[in-house]
Formats: sequence, C-alpha cells, structure tokens
Amino acid sequence: MTTLITGATGNVGRLVVQGLSGHVRAITRDPAKASFPAHVETVKADLDDPDSLPFDGVEKLYLFVHPPTAAEVVERAVRAGVRRIVTLSSGAVTYGYDKTHHLPVEQAVEASGVEWTHLRPGEFAVNKIDLWAPSIRADGTIVHPRPDDLGQPIHEADIADAAIRVLEEDGHAGRAYDLTGPPPITQRDMARDIGAVLGRDLTFRNVTVDEALEYYVSVGWPREIAEYVLGVAGYEGGDADDFSDYEFVVSPAYEALTGRPYRTFGQWARDHAADFRG
Repeated sequence: MTTLITGATGNVGRLVVQGLSGHVRAITRDPAKASFPAHVETVKADLDDPDSLPFDGVEKLYLFVHPPTAAEVVERAVRAGVRRIVTLSSGAVTYGYDKTHHLPVEQAVEASGVEWTHLRPGEFAVNKIDLWAPSIRADGTIVHPRPDDLGQPIHEADIADAAIRVLEEDGHAGRAYDLTGPPPITQRDMARDIGAVLGRDLTFRNVTVDEALEYYVSVGWPREIAEYVLGVAGYEGGDADDFSDYEFVVSPAYEALTGRPYRTFGQWARDHAADFRG
C-alpha cells in the first residue's frame, strides 16, 4: 500500500512523510534538496504539471494543492486507483472566508467518489519565523502594531499528527476536522515564550499597521497575505473580514484524534529556538 505525499518538503508535509508507516512516496520539484528517511521513495514531480504525478500503485493521497490544477490532480488520482484523499485545507473554509483557494480543492475531492477527509488548521505558528525572526536576530525586537492582540497559533506537528492518523486509520471518511490549536494567547505572550528559550528580553517596535505591512513585505511575505494578517484586507482580498463577533474556541478534534492536547506555543518556541538564533 503506497501513500503519496504532496507538499512533502513543506512545514507539515515533511513531518507527515517522517511519521507514516508503510510505503511512502514523496514528491518534490528538487529531490536533491529533499532529506527524507531511507524508506521513503522520493520522486521529482510538480503539482502544476499533473502529468508528472506518479500515481501508479497509490491508494492514499495527502493533498496540498491550490486551483487551478486541483480538479485535474484529483481526477488523475482517482483514475489511477487512489481510494482515500486527505486534504490540507484551512479553517477559513469553516468560517466562510475562503471561497476560491482551499474550498474548490475540497469540492473537487468530495465530488471524486472516493473516501475523503479535510483538515482545516487555523493560524500556523511557523509563520512567526518569517515575520519575527529577522528582527529578533538583528536586535531583539518584534515588528507588530498590536502586541495585545490575541492569536491561536498551531504547531505544525499537531497538523501532521492529525494527517497521519486519518491517513492510516479507517473511520474518518466524510469528515472535516477543524484544528484550531491551543487556547489563545497575546502576541506579547508569544514574544515572552520565544524570549524565554533564547534567554533574552524581546521588545515590540512602536510601529503603525502600514509600517508593519511594508516590513512584512520586505522580508518576503506576499502583500495580500500580509494585509490579511494585519487586518487590512479580507482573506481573499477586498475589504477586511468582520471578526467583531468572532469567539476563540479550542476545537476538540485534535485530542479526539490523538488522545493528546494541542502542543502549546511555548513548546513550539522550544522546538524552533534555532530559527530565532540564526
């Protein structure tokens, strides 16, 4: 039984590859840069080129793909004999903010006629590396205009745990699991946790939203994503989404799947201390 992993070198995909049992086939655009366990079959392929995908003998698929190739990828997978698809989607679908990114992928999978399960994580803790690490490494500061804003970042290992469970176990067909992460904490508390593992006090720069936006773009974030993170625009562009009635909840899905609570942000910070030291 072969499981094909797309996005295999990504923050979540690489952990899924490492944690699965049985025959795993991992696809990547550049196998020379991939580092997988010895039992993993590494194949050069590109989701933007569905013809390149090696579906021969594959029964299970971990799918991380955006339109416009989603429908074609799913169709080819089913035609080749794939019987279970687990999608890495987004919590934005649950709340109705995503209609053109992850939702069409979910719809293509659901229409395929095979077993499907969607994983819908919220805020990725690993985003803090891109957004905060450059200034922390430079001078111990953080660029964020509202330090007391709440966030609910999830450890990428929790997402991978859930993916491994639903790929390997029966009984999850037709389910969409919201993976919220642990109880919310402020940006200031996140900075405290990172500072604790670094052994230094971190401070927030006094910046406006516009200044933070330009900084995030300067460190490599796409402007449209940075605008959403800062509340300048909606998930799909345009006016900012209305979160006035939003209530943070802790979804029970992860603990139900794994028997464990979500990892805390403090644990995530300990796991990624080297990323903030440089």
